[in-house]
Amino acid sequence: MPKTKEIDVMESVYDKNEMIAKETNERLTKKDIFAVNVMGSPGAGKTSSIKRIAEKIGEVIPYVIEGDIESDIDTRALNSLGIKTIQINTGGACHLDSPLIENAVNDLDVSDGVLFIENIGNLVCPAEFEIGEHVKMLISTTTEGSDKPYKYPLAFEKADIILINKCDLIPYVDFDEEYFMKGVRALNPTAPVMKVSAKNGEGYEEVVSWIKNKRE
Repeated sequence: MPKTKEIDVMESVYDKNEMIAKETNERLTKKDIFAVNVMGSPGAGKTSSIKRIAEKIGEVIPYVIEGDIESDIDTRALNSLGIKTIQINTGGACHLDSPLIENAVNDLDVSDGVLFIENIGNLVCPAEFEIGEHVKMLISTTTEGSDKPYKYPLAFEKADIILINKCDLIPYVDFDEEYFMKGVRALNPTAPVMKVSAKNGEGYEEVVSWIKNKRE
């Protein structure tokens, strides 16, 4: 019978990621960069929200690190608007991690502004990993339904701000706002929840004000 050997795991698998995230956060802070980790499911309006915020953010310079499994569609669209953007393709990985962001920050060369890091479209893994951000922005939508805080609690628990996108569609979809908010507040009593529409720009002035206040 083969002998078994016990091995003490002295270092968490997250330790290296968290160490690099902390270093990246400190580096960005020194460069007067406020970093926003933008999370949400595919089609939630992450890129569209970044565009709307960039339109209204005034004198503050927006930068973007765009995360996707494949393609650079959103990066090309953002660059065409004059927003300095760099692409990360994970090739199948379901989230961005801090080493990827560290390298992207090196390549993007940011200073004095707001850095939006658009994470992979996923409500599970992105919430588990620190990537050097100052805040997490979670985008949920009326078309996804009102049960998302109950099904994906960690993303809502970790969020510093929550946007309910596609609020212009509330009259036409089955979205129970009271039920949604009950789930949110059970997990996260303090994060502001703002109703927006990336289609018509509604609600983003308040989001921009929140970002500017946090940055200051």
